[in-house]
Amino acid sequence: MTTPATRRRPVTVRMFAQRFSSTPRGARLARRLALHQLHQWDVPYDSALAEAAGLIVAELAANAVTHGRVPGRDCELALLYAPGLHLRIDVSDTRGERRPASGVPGPLDEGGRGLLLVGALASRWTVLDRVPVGKTVRAELDLRG
Repeated sequence: MTTPATRRRPVTVRMFAQRFSSTPRGARLARRLALHQLHQWDVPYDSALAEAAGLIVAELAANAVTHGRVPGRDCELALLYAPGLHLRIDVSDTRGERRPASGVPGPLDEGGRGLLLVGALASRWTVLDRVPVGKTVRAELDLRG
């Protein structure tokens, strides 16, 4: 006896990728483009998901253009969205030798709190090698339940 096959709704995975200049203006554009693309995918601008994604993209893009900048080289934003399942945010730069610090900053440190924010908003984040050169900082938000 075999069990009847259950029909599952198909999952449509949506993808977006865009390069931007390694400047503060490019980082602002990355955040705006991410929010605009999420809106195109029926994620309202004022939703909790859009707000969290906007903050994560802003922090990762700012880090990429501040710490990962190589003159003449662009950064890249990539989004992978599976509605109801997860949102993956990748920000890549061409400076692979400068990895994000994962330590807790001291009370008088002027920086180092951005990745704490990313860690608080994202389900998980990691740093990956980028082929042929550079690194990708990936943050994922689980949307189940």
